[in-house]
Amino acid sequence: MITASPPRLLLAAAHKSSGKTTITLGICAALRRKGVQVQAFKKGPDYIDPMWLAQATGRPCYNLDFNTQSHTEITALFGEHAGNAELSLIEGNMGLFDSIDTKGSQSNAALAIALNTPVILVLDVRGATRSIVPVILGFQQFEPRLQIAGLILNKVAGKRHEQRLREVIGHYCQLPIIGCIHRDEALNIDERHLGLIPSNETIQANLLVEQIGERIASQLDLNALQQIASTAPALDIPQRSPTPAKAHAPLRIAIARDAAFGFYYPDDLEKMRQAGVELLPVDCLHDSRLPDAIDGLFIGGGFPETHMQPLAANQALRQAIHQAIEAGLPAYAECGGLMYLCRSLHWRSSQAEMVGIIPADCVMHDKPIGRGYARVQEGAAMPWPKKHDNSPYPAHEFHYSSLENLNAGLQYAYRLERGYGISQQHDGVVYKNLLASYVHQRDTAGNPWTGRFIEFVRQCKQAREASGTPSWLPPFI
Repeated sequence: MITASPPRLLLAAAHKSSGKTTITLGICAALRRKGVQVQAFKKGPDYIDPMWLAQATGRPCYNLDFNTQSHTEITALFGEHAGNAELSLIEGNMGLFDSIDTKGSQSNAALAIALNTPVILVLDVRGATRSIVPVILGFQQFEPRLQIAGLILNKVAGKRHEQRLREVIGHYCQLPIIGCIHRDEALNIDERHLGLIPSNETIQANLLVEQIGERIASQLDLNALQQIASTAPALDIPQRSPTPAKAHAPLRIAIARDAAFGFYYPDDLEKMRQAGVELLPVDCLHDSRLPDAIDGLFIGGGFPETHMQPLAANQALRQAIHQAIEAGLPAYAECGGLMYLCRSLHWRSSQAEMVGIIPADCVMHDKPIGRGYARVQEGAAMPWPKKHDNSPYPAHEFHYSSLENLNAGLQYAYRLERGYGISQQHDGVVYKNLLASYVHQRDTAGNPWTGRFIEFVRQCKQAREASGTPSWLPPFI
């Protein structure tokens, strides 16, 4: 345990869709351009916002999630990376006090209290002047342990509106206004069914981040923000246990990294590298083959439906993946990866052939099919080495698709105590050495999935070599 006082802030909002993601993105970009080393964090299970925040800061963004992590794990992860930055910025999710339980134990406010972190409250002030005051006062009084240290007013109609807001807030509230962000189409990032479009899909992501940073910097007092961050009190930070070094030969695992697939937790990938894994990127849109001499394959989530035609057109890679898994290559796929491995993908009026290793057709719908936190209980079909116990563990899912025309007799690794999964609370298709599911996992003390996957890959490699066939890939690929 060490005691440190890393400068830090948590940006939260009164309610969802208040614009806090764009504002957080702009602050990160503006501070970085100012020469400040900024470390971003995102509260809750999310891939897309962290990708944008990583784009703005130039370093990975880490998730802090009460559902999958203990308080100790959250504090240790935060302390490890906040200690390497000049200012840490946590972006909240939903509203400041929103939580899955009545007492708010998993809210943004609970996170700010746990990390002893000042809060900047983002308020959508459209159509309001004096009426915003009781909102502010109510938020201040609702949780006495919380330090709301400043306000950012968003979607201000114009200079007259701003002046009136400053007058009434100054009269009734003892909180500084750090910025007034006027309505501006240039601050919009295109949205679709799963929130913000991932930055790995946007060719002009760098230009967009720079533009947002410039607009936010011109309407916000960065010096005041940094001053508030510097007042954050001391925090007791537990030391994270390092991943033990392995005496085994390193493994080579191919990982899908392109515009279609990019949903990965950076600390999970870091644990894989620390365990001696070389992660080899594969572009499923353009690469015609898998990397040579790989020991495993990992295809994370993403939006294959928006890239279904280029994915289908890359028949060479689809065939290579099919043949490799059929030959026994250990593979793990989550959500978008599961969709890609199906026979076909159907969205709106289009359909396209996919890898075809999973005997099912993936169909997109207008509304979510599985959404939110999940709770996973593993069954006998789970191919990976067993956990230290067989207790269920938390995960999450968010998908608009379902699998149809499934072949009878499919084996499932999971029964979901909470969540939808693939079929009637079953998830985790198992075929040969493939595990593919809708649920996303997070590597934690209660669910050390990366180590189990790595050990499974190693066991498969050893069995393959013992049989006298060292390569998973047929010679004609």
